[in-house]
Amino acid sequence: MITLHERNGLPNFAAEDALPIVDAHHHLWDLGAGRYPWLQEEYHEEFFLGDYHSLRRDFLPEHFLALTQKQRLIGTVHVEAERARDEQIAETLWLEQVNVRYGFPNAIVAHAWFDREDSAEILAAQAARPLVRGIRSKPLTSVSPDVSIAGAPGTMQDSKWLEGFSLLARYNLSWDLRVPPWHLVEAAAVAAMFPHIQIALNHTGFAWDRSPEGMARWRKGLEALAMQPNVHIKLSEFGLKDSPWRFEDNRVVVLNALEIFGPERCMFASNFPVAGLRASYDTIADGVAAMLAPLGRNVQEAVFAGNAQRFYRLETAHE
Repeated sequence: MITLHERNGLPNFAAEDALPIVDAHHHLWDLGAGRYPWLQEEYHEEFFLGDYHSLRRDFLPEHFLALTQKQRLIGTVHVEAERARDEQIAETLWLEQVNVRYGFPNAIVAHAWFDREDSAEILAAQAARPLVRGIRSKPLTSVSPDVSIAGAPGTMQDSKWLEGFSLLARYNLSWDLRVPPWHLVEAAAVAAMFPHIQIALNHTGFAWDRSPEGMARWRKGLEALAMQPNVHIKLSEFGLKDSPWRFEDNRVVVLNALEIFGPERCMFASNFPVAGLRASYDTIADGVAAMLAPLGRNVQEAVFAGNAQRFYRLETAHE
C-alpha cells in the first residue's frame, strides 16, 4: 500500500513497521472557495476547545499532508466542516475535486438537515455523489445536563426530524452523531428505532467532564449506545477547553471506549485541524497507538484502518 504522501510525490517518514492509517474524521476548507460562517464571520467564544483564532485560515490538502508526513496514511474520511448551509452540495463537489487531484478524501460525510422543507431533496442530491457515505446533521441539544429540551423542534424526539432521519436507510447512508454526553442515552434510543442505519459516534462522545460524576454520565451514555450493534465510535478529540493534551488522562478515555464498544467497533480519527489546538497530529496518532499497543497489532490495525475501511466502504489501497 502506498501512502497518500507517496501518491502526491512527497516524502513519507513513517517507520517501516508503522501502522497503516485511515483517518476516519478530518476537515479541509478553502476560505476563498466557500463560505464558512464560524471561521469567517461571528467568532464563538463558547467554542468547546476555547480560543480557535488560529483555525480561521485556509486548511488545504497540502497543509494536511505536511502535518502527517510521519504517519503511514493510506486514506481519509472528510466530515462536513460547517460550510454555509446553502453550500452543502458545493462542499461535496469541491471535495470531489480534491480527491481527483490528491487521492483523498476517500469518503465524504456530507451535510443535510433532517427537518427542513428541502431535506429529502438535499439528501437525495448528496446520496447521488459517488464519495458520499454518510451524513452529519447535528440535532438540537441543550446547553447542560440540567436543561431538558426533549421533544422540541429539531431534537432527536421531534417527529419531523425522525422522519427525515429515516431517509438515510433509503440511500444506505450512515449518520455521524455529534452531541454532548448528556444526550447519548437519547441517541441510543434513536439507534434502537432504526437498527438498519449505521451510526458513528463522533469524538468519543465528548468526555468533557473528567470528574467521577462526569465520567459516570459519559460511560452510561456509551454503554447505552454500545448495546445497539449499529453504532460505532470514533476515538477522536480528547481535547479539553484550555487544558493540555495529557496521555494518561486520555488513555483512560480510550480504554473505557474500547472496553465498552469492543475494538471491532472503534475507529481512529484525528479531527484535524481542530484537534491541533491541543496537540500535534503525531502526538495524537502515536499516543493512541501506544495506548492500544498492549492489545496487540491486530487490534491496532483494525482500529487505525480496517474498521473505518469497512464502515465507510472505502477503497484506499494502491499496490
